[in-house]
Amino acid sequence: MEENNTPAAMQDNQSVEGQDSQEAQPKKKRGGFTSKIGFVLAAAGSAVGLGNIWRFPYLAAKYGGGIFLLTYIILAVTFGFVLMVAEIALGRKTGMSAINAFKKLNKKWAFLGVLCAIIPIIILPYYSVIGGWVGKYFFTYVSGGGMSAAGDSFFNGFISSPWQPLLFFFIFVSVVFVVVLFGVEKGVEKVSKFLMPALVVLTIGVTIYTLTMPGSAEGIKYYLLPDFKKFSVKTVLAALGQLFYSMSLAMGIMITYGSYMKKQDKIESSVHQIEIFDTGIALLSGLMIIPAAYAFSGGNPETLGQGPGLMFVALPKVFANFGSVGGGILGALFFALVLFAALTSAISLMETVVSIVIDKFHLSRKKSSVIVYVGTLLLGIPSSLGFGVWSAVSVGGMTILDMFDFLSNSILMPIAALLTCVFIGYVVGCRNLTDEIELNGPFKFKKFFNVMIKYVCPICIAAILITSILDVFGVFSI
Repeated sequence: MEENNTPAAMQDNQSVEGQDSQEAQPKKKRGGFTSKIGFVLAAAGSAVGLGNIWRFPYLAAKYGGGIFLLTYIILAVTFGFVLMVAEIALGRKTGMSAINAFKKLNKKWAFLGVLCAIIPIIILPYYSVIGGWVGKYFFTYVSGGGMSAAGDSFFNGFISSPWQPLLFFFIFVSVVFVVVLFGVEKGVEKVSKFLMPALVVLTIGVTIYTLTMPGSAEGIKYYLLPDFKKFSVKTVLAALGQLFYSMSLAMGIMITYGSYMKKQDKIESSVHQIEIFDTGIALLSGLMIIPAAYAFSGGNPETLGQGPGLMFVALPKVFANFGSVGGGILGALFFALVLFAALTSAISLMETVVSIVIDKFHLSRKKSSVIVYVGTLLLGIPSSLGFGVWSAVSVGGMTILDMFDFLSNSILMPIAALLTCVFIGYVVGCRNLTDEIELNGPFKFKKFFNVMIKYVCPICIAAILITSILDVFGVFSI
């Protein structure tokens, strides 16, 4: 009842593996992480990104502070843990990126690999556009222009410029391209080993600094103490949706990184370590931004609920209160931190797409990287210009960037996650993955994993998908 292990099913799976091993396996030997810590830091670098430092704080501020934080932590150690374990195990078992991993286990489900491949291809360009924005702010503070960044028109003036956003977008993508070009060991793993510890140090340092601000105490209470009166269904849906974005789930990244993982490394303990990094940085990011914004606005709901602009608009004003020197230093440190986070996640996105091209077309890493680099630049231009010369272009009332974000995060990722749970729970059987996880010892949460994958996760994901679509189109509002 738990797995589909009938003789016919097993024969079908074995025959498919036999047929596809030659068809899907790349001609060239795949790269791999040289150590468990290299894998953990690279995967954590993927999970820790703009989703933690830019997106998480404004969602927490908007949806009740402490109650959102509590909801997110509960979902991260249950829902997030299960999905990440499943994706990493799927990647390591097959030794393939997402586009071929599903096909290798069951040929009829090759379409799911294609879907998972499409998602990072959509996300990488517009994510890099936002990464370019962060680069602009970092450059502004480093060059001594921090006070100008606090101006009311600075952000909108920058993103509506015809060439500045494109320039910083180009620089950001080029840096990511160089890292990925060097491969898994010399590029992704080596850079992650430097960026992740630096990110942690900077996060702690800036957090301590902002917590000493006058008026931040009330913001700390708002963020850390749950107010159950502010709990709603939308709080759960927002936290669950953030989980996909923050932990790099349902976009093929963890499958790809899992395919580089050594057989002797423990999946379960690795996921625990990745979650500690991810949730810890998100928690600290909220402590950096929400108390600071609270101190600046006096707890004004309009400021706390302004959404994506919370970081780009509110914080420069806070930094300005410390003068040109102190504010300049704090702003430079903060946006250096955000830039590091954006780079680690963008690297994982590009690495995933490059791996897909290598596996699908059997090209060299160099050729695949160049193709992805050029494609990212071309696809990112509309998102960048969508706030300027192409601002009149909209889809369903959304800007070009917002449309890509909605398509990937609110529609395609929940669909991919839902189908992945169905695939593991009912098509190939949970045992296919739990056996892989238990190569290095017993899987402590095996029963919990099986129940979540087969029943709880599909229901929750379906709820996210349906309510997100209905809410956006005004059919149903929570």
